[in-house]
Amino acid sequence: MIKSTLVFAFCFLSVTLFSQTQNSSYTAIGKGVATTFLTDYQCLGINNSALGWGTGYKNKKTTIGSSEFSFGIYSDSLNSSKLNNLYKSVKDDILSKNNSNSFSVNKQKEAVANYAEAGVSLFFDYNWAGFSYQGKKLGGIAFCIRENYQFYSKFNQQTSDLIFRGSTSSYFDSLTIVMGLDTSKILNRANVSPDSLNNAVLGTLSIPLNLSKLTFGSEVKMLWNRSYNIGYGRKIFEIDSIISLFGGIGGRYIQSMAMFNLVSNDNGINMFSAVSNNKSNLKFSLPKSVGQGYGIDLSASLLLFNKLKVAIAVNNIGNVTYNRNVYHIKDTLTSSLSVAGLSSLNVTQSINQLLADGGLLKLIGQEKYVMKNASDFRFGASFQPWSFLNFGFDIVAPFNKENPGSIQNPVYSFGGEIRPLKWVALSSGYYGGGIYQKNIPVGINFICRDGAYEFGISSRDALSFFGKDKHGISMALGFARVRF
Repeated sequence: MIKSTLVFAFCFLSVTLFSQTQNSSYTAIGKGVATTFLTDYQCLGINNSALGWGTGYKNKKTTIGSSEFSFGIYSDSLNSSKLNNLYKSVKDDILSKNNSNSFSVNKQKEAVANYAEAGVSLFFDYNWAGFSYQGKKLGGIAFCIRENYQFYSKFNQQTSDLIFRGSTSSYFDSLTIVMGLDTSKILNRANVSPDSLNNAVLGTLSIPLNLSKLTFGSEVKMLWNRSYNIGYGRKIFEIDSIISLFGGIGGRYIQSMAMFNLVSNDNGINMFSAVSNNKSNLKFSLPKSVGQGYGIDLSASLLLFNKLKVAIAVNNIGNVTYNRNVYHIKDTLTSSLSVAGLSSLNVTQSINQLLADGGLLKLIGQEKYVMKNASDFRFGASFQPWSFLNFGFDIVAPFNKENPGSIQNPVYSFGGEIRPLKWVALSSGYYGGGIYQKNIPVGINFICRDGAYEFGISSRDALSFFGKDKHGISMALGFARVRF
């Protein structure tokens, strides 16, 4: 299923990218700030009131764009070298490159040691198409279609061992081995030969543990949504050139392709999932949705002395109702496992194992499940003393961090851009809070024919390309934005 979830992403790219609080807006990712910096369809879901500001380019009211995307991997424990190996493994699995032969029993054990207690996040955003019109009388109206995928996992030592080693996990005290026509049962000891481990079809435990105790402290969250976004913003009133007030409203229709939410803590173990069972080759077709919903955005902003912007926004208030392939679980004794361990470092395949027949989870079907959206609150400001310099800050906080797709803690950032030449904009900034640890975003955007066409590239943390001990690798790209 995870191959289905990610395969379309790698049809568009072959390098690692990254996004979360700026969607797929590569122009904002390089700055680290977005609330008062995005003005056209890019501001949908961030600050719709910015649609009332105009495009910022003389005699250009319409903006059209496509092929803006970002993707990245982050971990609070793994360094950039290990994350790069993870990225290569994900890419190979999606592109159907067979690397299972190189992933030996010893490498499975090494993966357990590396991934136990290591939180791993993977993000992907893609803008299929965007359009906006911004005029003084009408205000601004915009529309875009976005694809968003987010994955997060953190396993305790025992769950990591079960995920990566499957039925040969050290949790089991005996193994059922099948070699040709011969079936035998042996004790699961440290000196079991690799041949026996490779032919193990079942691991069993004579004194099993409850699933909640076995997985305590573990969580897996995954969400894949496609959203059809629309927004409107305009000036509400103005006092000379001293102060202007803008308001914005927006919304979206959400099609959810997949959702998985497992948490094991002091309250026990809970899991809800809705995953498409489409078996087609998703390089050429996408799976059917398993849920539909909506989101609502509200925002307001002030422009002071035509230099200082201040904005506040509440985004994505709403929910998604899942009504296909919906399951939950109950806490049970775990005495056996018949699924093989992972054949690569692609930890996103853990969901396959958890949901598979003979896996850890005993699934119980249900008619539907309603999940609140990953909503957020934003506050930002920026100051533009001269036309070539603009800088500011952002604070983004979650409303319901328990849901898949939500940021886990408030994120604060500072940044801006400078235009040393009319046709080039250089951006940089600083990220803190949330999952970020002193990240330095950087980007470059090329502006042709007074804004008629632009393209650029950026990264959420430029230092990740140079330091071995960095915890993330990222990049973002856009090459098809036109104004007229």
